[in-house]
Amino acid sequence: MTAINAQMVKELRERTGAGMLDCQAALRETSGDMEAAVDWLRKKGIAKAAKKASRVAAEGLVLAVAQGTKGAVVEVNAETDFVAKNPDFRRFVETLAQHVLATGLTDLEALKASPFPGGAVSVQDTLTNLVATIGENMSLRRAQVLSVPQGTVAAYVHMNGKIGVLTAIQTASAEPKVAETARNIAMHVAAANPQFLDSSAVNPEVLAREKAVFADQAKASGKPEAIIAKMVDGRVAKFYEEVCLIEQPFIMDTDRRVKEVVAAAAPDAKLTGFARFQLGEGIEKQVTDFAAEVAAAANA
Repeated sequence: MTAINAQMVKELRERTGAGMLDCQAALRETSGDMEAAVDWLRKKGIAKAAKKASRVAAEGLVLAVAQGTKGAVVEVNAETDFVAKNPDFRRFVETLAQHVLATGLTDLEALKASPFPGGAVSVQDTLTNLVATIGENMSLRRAQVLSVPQGTVAAYVHMNGKIGVLTAIQTASAEPKVAETARNIAMHVAAANPQFLDSSAVNPEVLAREKAVFADQAKASGKPEAIIAKMVDGRVAKFYEEVCLIEQPFIMDTDRRVKEVVAAAAPDAKLTGFARFQLGEGIEKQVTDFAAEVAAAANA
């Protein structure tokens, strides 16, 4: 019998996309015969994961969870929105979110290599096995953690997993209103989609570009330089109101800005950060007709 070594397992994983333990089992069952091991995995349906890995996965599920002063949000993608309703897939994402919350792991490679809770295999191997079971390409896309030394982190999930939000408020107050405010602001973030926390977080290059546009527009009015300067300042303030969370009118009370809502929660309350994941944002989706999808499924 041929001795099974790490290089053989690595080669089989690269050829099939199967998990490490599955590759080890296949090589043991076939006495180290690489081609037979590939066939063994194919017969088990495990090697299908490699074939599916080239497909675009822009659907799936976003989940945000929080406990006390810490929160986590993750995005796991799949090919179709049907998978988001699959109990096994949802269970994987829920467990993964709690895993990120507990460990603080957000580096994808480190997260994928970490032991999946309740099992003997890694996060990536667990996902690979899920691909083989469900029959669609899936990928762990991103994860983020927010925390505060004192205060609260709130989580909000919108549209059944299409958008996930975290908001962090730092305060020494134990006022219940703080937690309610953090959650309400998370709902605001889901709807308003701010790009920055405050004006200090705006990329200087972005701001310079906006100011140049505003200046050109103002000069076209033919106004005196002093008036033009005031016009540019006014448009910059409006720009901040559109893109900075704390400057935005609060969706539940548009007479107040978000920073005023935070201040009303507790005397020392400070909104220190937010995270917003929208499912599939930035992924170029493939467009196929229904007949093509049925044919593709039949040939999978």
